[in-house]
Amino acid sequence: MRVLTTQGTFEGVVIPRADIGTDDQHVILKLKSGYNVVIQVAHIQRLERIGERTTVKPELPPVVHKAKRDMPWVSIISTGGTIASRVDYRTGAVNPALNAEDLYTVVPELGQIANIQAEVLFSLLSEDMQPSHWTSLAKSVAEHLQRSEGVVVAHGTDTMGYTAAALSFALQDLPRPVILTGSQRSSDRPSSDAAVNLKAAVIAAAKGPFAEVAVVMHRTLDDTSCAIHRGVKVRKCHSSRRDAFQTINADLLGEVREGNVQMLAPASTYHSRDAGRKLRLQPKFEPKVALLKTTPGITADRVDALLDAGYRGIVLEGTGLGHAPQTLFPGIERAQKEGIPVVMTSQCLWGRVQMRVYRTGVQLVERGVIPAEDMLPETAYVKLMWVLAQTRDPAEVKARMRENLVGEISDVTKHSQYREMGPG
Repeated sequence: MRVLTTQGTFEGVVIPRADIGTDDQHVILKLKSGYNVVIQVAHIQRLERIGERTTVKPELPPVVHKAKRDMPWVSIISTGGTIASRVDYRTGAVNPALNAEDLYTVVPELGQIANIQAEVLFSLLSEDMQPSHWTSLAKSVAEHLQRSEGVVVAHGTDTMGYTAAALSFALQDLPRPVILTGSQRSSDRPSSDAAVNLKAAVIAAAKGPFAEVAVVMHRTLDDTSCAIHRGVKVRKCHSSRRDAFQTINADLLGEVREGNVQMLAPASTYHSRDAGRKLRLQPKFEPKVALLKTTPGITADRVDALLDAGYRGIVLEGTGLGHAPQTLFPGIERAQKEGIPVVMTSQCLWGRVQMRVYRTGVQLVERGVIPAEDMLPETAYVKLMWVLAQTRDPAEVKARMRENLVGEISDVTKHSQYREMGPG
């Protein structure tokens, strides 16, 4: 197709728009150079067909995989993203893998690890994930755990930490592992981490001796190993690096290396796999919770606005050991009077809030602010949403927020857990 536009003339093959997050106001051309160009419909002056229309088939034929009795079953639930997508390298089109056969085609090695059953639950960009989606996902995972040795959730990386925390609280007393994984780089790039992450996640789900929600992503820049992060202790710390995900204020659960799971944490610190354990599903979340970052110049009207809008809880990202400026005090006092819990975390990430060291911290505690110990701000945010869906009693909310339920609070802060991000 030749496309004449206000910005020049382009020739190439028209390819399908991506299924996720796109509109009908543009077309995509695969140029002879191999690059794709996106052209807004408003800029097109004329279209000229310069070749016959053909249907391009995927380069790889579907793989027909027969279930093997000596292999475990692993469920893969897709919520969106490109980790399990098929790429047609002649057109550049990215097509979602919708079933087990597609997954075997994309990553044939899966057939040597486990029997796969797949479900596409959502087709969402991760930034569009809502608490209601966490509820639906938790219910789906619970169903799959009844017939699988483990479950893998394919998820966009940007909010994977939030979903991992949500599943950690919603799926109590897990009998088997639940693994979230994704890809930092799409499948059509030579440096893609999609296949390695997916294989490692399936290995962890099938072979891991633990029974927790975890995130499995590259541990190193190369394909040497993938880290197993506890779902309530992990954060995406880089926008594009393969090893973007880091465990914060805790030790790694383990790693997947050379096709095997190696646990790095002592067995006493994690829940072991136990097929006889009865899962407790508690998938509800209170959506009207806010995560508010304290900054120089912030005033109480920020808190007032949330209370006026009917918010049921507030998590503060305070400074240092868990401080907030005195200009916020009137808003916090109002929240306390109205029975709205306010929880304090630290913007520093590593370390923990210690609100009895300086006067400001003491004043905040006196006003009812709940210290979140060493919880990540996003984990405390998700936890408060979950707790408020279970109870509205202020005393019980405070007690549960301070209780270590699924490993979200560490007993001791170790200086050795702080990672200095070096060059690379």
